[in-house]
Parts: sequence; C-alpha cells; structure tokens
Amino acid sequence: MDYRRTYRSAAIAFADLVSRIPPDRLDGPGLGEWTLRDLLGHTVSSALRRVPELLAQQAPMLVVPAPEFYFAAARRAPATVVAAARTASTVDARETGKALGERPADAVSGFVGQATAALAQAGDDDLIVTPAGGMRVADWLPTRTFELVVHASDAAEAADIPITFDHDTLSETASLAARLAVTLGDGPAILRALTGRTPLPTNFTIL
Repeated sequence: MDYRRTYRSAAIAFADLVSRIPPDRLDGPGLGEWTLRDLLGHTVSSALRRVPELLAQQAPMLVVPAPEFYFAAARRAPATVVAAARTASTVDARETGKALGERPADAVSGFVGQATAALAQAGDDDLIVTPAGGMRVADWLPTRTFELVVHASDAAEAADIPITFDHDTLSETASLAARLAVTLGDGPAILRALTGRTPLPTNFTIL
C-alpha cells in the first residue's frame, strides 16, 4: 500500500468536503466542545499545516517503530500530560480555525499543496522528530492520514454532508486502528465484535 498516495487521497477528500460546507454551518456544533470551524482547524493543524515543519526536523534516533505506537504513547502518558495536551489542542484548534477565515476551502487547498510538496522531498526512511519521538517518514505519515480520515468523517457528520474515501485509504486507516487496539490489549475484544460474537463496551475507544 502506497502511504504517500493514501495521504494525498485523504487530504483531497478533506479539501473537497470543506469546499462543500455552507458558511453558516461553520460556527455550529462540530465535535464535543468544538465548533465545526474548530474541528476543521484541528484537522488542518494536526494533519496538514505542521507536515512540512516536522518533515524538516531530523531526529537523532528511532524511538517509535510503527504508527500504532505513536497513538499508544498518548494513551499511556500520565493523566496530567494528557490533560495539558488536550487543552493545548483545543486552543490550537480554535486559533487555526479562526485563521482559516471566511474562505476556509482556499486555505485548506493551500495547506494540502504545501504538505504534499514537502512530502515529495522526503525519503521513506528519513528519521523525523514527532511528539512521540523519532519516527521514519513511512511510519509517521499514516498517522496523519488517520487524522484526516477520522476528523474529515467527524466534520462530514457534523455538517450532514457525505464524504467518501477510496479503498486503500480506508483499509490503511482501519488497519492502523485495529493494530492500535491490539497494542493496547483490546485485540480480542475488537476481533469478537467484528465477527459478531460480543458487542464492544459502551463508549469504547482506542483513542
């Protein structure tokens, strides 16, 4: 599976969705305490805007050997660290969402272009600095595709606008979610739920 192509595909799908969101929906509900504009801001910040910045930061050593361990690190962090990160994420989401202005689709398209251009200059095995530690580009980028797919789906639900992703993009994202569940010790529960044996607990999440 081509992780570069799936990232571009997810980014294009997100940009297309943003172009179809009516302006009067932007300040309506998005996800949790976030407005739809906040949600778009978080997606842009986490999956597009910071991509060129992180790709330019060389890591001294490999710390995170696979995409699932990137997300697992957040789940295993101390509660105070997680709380601080969530607060900072909300502040950033609102600031970035506001900066998208009255024509967010134009801004998002620009960020997609910048991110994909930076990616074209990066090697698969380049080691880069990430919040979880040094990672290979080929392992880190799927975590950004995951962010795009999950949050674009959130935005589509909030805006009541359909969105579609191609087979490989969805397959990569769902596979990462399953591997993360296994890493966190929830593999048997996920497997039994997917095969119709036992439903997952209420409010179950891998994030």
